[in-house]
Amino acid sequence: MHRPSSPAVWLGLGAGLLIAAGSYGAGATRNRGGVMREIGLGHLMSGHGRSLMDALLTAGMVALVFAWVWLGREMSRQRAGITEASRATWLWTAALALSAPILSRDVYSYLMQGAMRRDGFDPYTEGAAVNPGPFLYEVSHDWRNTTTPYGPLHLWIGQRVTSLVGDNVTAGLVAYKIISVAGFVAIIWAVPRIARLLGGNPALALWLGVANPVTLLHMVGGMHNEAVMVGLVSLGLYLCLRARFVPGIALIALAVSLKATAAIALPFVVWMAYNRRRTDARARNVATFVLVSTLSVAVTMAVLGAVTVFSGSSWGWVAEISGNSKVVNPLAGPTLAADVFTPFAQLFDEHFRYNAALSLARTMGSVLMLAGLALTWFLFRRNDREAVAGITCAYAVAFVANAVTFPWYYASLLTLVGTISTPVWVRRATVLLSVIVACAFTGSGNHRFYDTWFVAAALIAGWAAAEWVYPRTGSKTPSPARA
Repeated sequence: MHRPSSPAVWLGLGAGLLIAAGSYGAGATRNRGGVMREIGLGHLMSGHGRSLMDALLTAGMVALVFAWVWLGREMSRQRAGITEASRATWLWTAALALSAPILSRDVYSYLMQGAMRRDGFDPYTEGAAVNPGPFLYEVSHDWRNTTTPYGPLHLWIGQRVTSLVGDNVTAGLVAYKIISVAGFVAIIWAVPRIARLLGGNPALALWLGVANPVTLLHMVGGMHNEAVMVGLVSLGLYLCLRARFVPGIALIALAVSLKATAAIALPFVVWMAYNRRRTDARARNVATFVLVSTLSVAVTMAVLGAVTVFSGSSWGWVAEISGNSKVVNPLAGPTLAADVFTPFAQLFDEHFRYNAALSLARTMGSVLMLAGLALTWFLFRRNDREAVAGITCAYAVAFVANAVTFPWYYASLLTLVGTISTPVWVRRATVLLSVIVACAFTGSGNHRFYDTWFVAAALIAGWAAAEWVYPRTGSKTPSPARA
């Protein structure tokens, strides 16, 4: 019998369309030119007009978060399943595909870096300011004199896009929207299949990770290159779970050539390949591990080398992986630690400086990250399910301990957290934190983590959402319907 779609699906679609409408006046809007000014609606990008568009955008974001939570409640009570989760994901993605850039101006930096490569400059040694033009006007002032931490594939894509569109910013944005949606489509296709191969629940995987408003808003709405990176990693993991390791590792290596974060998955793929060839003979197992590791490194280096050579880029991106330290927000553990410790320290020493605490916390974070990644790799090694769980935990370790963390970084772990049979407390925590982070950024990209009223309201809303989807009752919460 055909089951009608949950109203939450259609609420989410309407919310996505509201976001799309509001994004053209209150998103990461153009500083010069743009569609709105061309059609005579430039007044909606400033003053009272922008306030109206901001109201639309904010209402849409809140409604999307509520629709996601509502759908999760329906699924936890087995009133919705894979059909509703799939329909919601596709429809909400389609709505956000219509939006202008939101929550970040990074896509303008992507265009700028591509134009630099096109015009003969090296984004690994020079900042955007060396190449004045229409793209530079749109780049955030914070990044106009910084180098890029992204790999050669990122620059290759940007070079091809800007060679195609010239200096037309609008056409460049459309091109990057298509690219980000293509990457997201790969995620939608791969994640439920990964869940099935691991014996997990594909409906839960889609809802908890892919339809998650943090993932949707930042990867489709914000057009971050994580969409392509996570898409490639997801496809690669799917192939590895099907024992097609060479093409699987090659796809993950291709993701590394876009952004180095993808490399976190590769050591766990070694466990996957090793476990399929493991025997009771200890000496043979050692030889197998060495062979599998060597093959993985060889495939990875071959892909990275090929992309670097054919893109005409250099290995300068390796030196830039550490990225920048300009951004301060409590999504990064060291920043949160410094935020908490500094006021306490100033009770005893009024001259104690925040930057001293932050510098120490970041150093400690780096050490803890390396130790945590090594420990996670060792602990999650016995089978495919543990390997994927290990990748998820390793991403969490890396992002929490990193010096700088943005919300779209967490898309890497969100897309995997639902593919395995996670405990209810993990799902509850994911809902709570997703609600907070999804609402934390304004359309232009500024965050609200230091606004006391927002933090209080978001904590209450996140807690209420988690309790509504997964209430603390004496009976076991049922899993979402699989079909």
